[in-house]
Amino acid sequence: MKKLFVFAMLFPIISFAQLTSKTYKDGEQILKGFAGVPKKSSSNKPGILILPAWMGIDEHSKEVAQNLNNLGYYSFVADIYGEGNYPSTTKEAGQQAGYYKNNVADYQRRIQLALDQLIDAGANKDKIVVIGYCFGGTGALEAARGKLNVVGVVSFHGGLGKAENRITDEIKPKVLVLHGADDPFVPEKEVLGFQKEMQEAKADWQMIFYSGAVHSFSHKNAGNDNSKGSAYNELADKRSFTHFLTFLKEIL
Repeated sequence: MKKLFVFAMLFPIISFAQLTSKTYKDGEQILKGFAGVPKKSSSNKPGILILPAWMGIDEHSKEVAQNLNNLGYYSFVADIYGEGNYPSTTKEAGQQAGYYKNNVADYQRRIQLALDQLIDAGANKDKIVVIGYCFGGTGALEAARGKLNVVGVVSFHGGLGKAENRITDEIKPKVLVLHGADDPFVPEKEVLGFQKEMQEAKADWQMIFYSGAVHSFSHKNAGNDNSKGSAYNELADKRSFTHFLTFLKEIL
């Protein structure tokens, strides 16, 4: 018992009892996401769709969902890859994420299917925000580019670029990008291209940079070595979540 107690103190067990596993489909492909309902729902029943990073649904995305439930929001953690396609290595994750970045119609369809699950869970279809982390941050922007019925999108340390041959259409959802100022995986050319896209799309957009932060700055399991390109940054994590909550209050 003593050894078990010490283990629990060093490695606390996270419970996601508030979340319910939901199975849904894209054609024959089985998808498994997680739905959460608020402890106390408001009259307009706002919902947040969460798009995980490139390894797929993880403890971080589920923890975010529960935090949002506690704040009064419906939540749904999307499964983009589907059963049988979950990566076990970063190489596999890169291949999976790369496919959806290059086949945006498929990515947007998977996001829409997850939005349908969020609405089925009780969220107001006209009061939904899409947020994403890393690869999921790219997906949040694709939800706006794809004209999905959402009022806002938020990208946490996500990829910003799109193919140069894609037409830039008007973007109606409000856009918030939370970005590590020292992120080596999103070069200056991509940042400037994104800003130009937002201007041409006549979007209502904001982009906030966090000094000393690199990729994955909100993921506690990313380590603390900035030289690797991905690292947790506690201050950027806290600041970005505060900016995110301010954004939600404004649009919901």
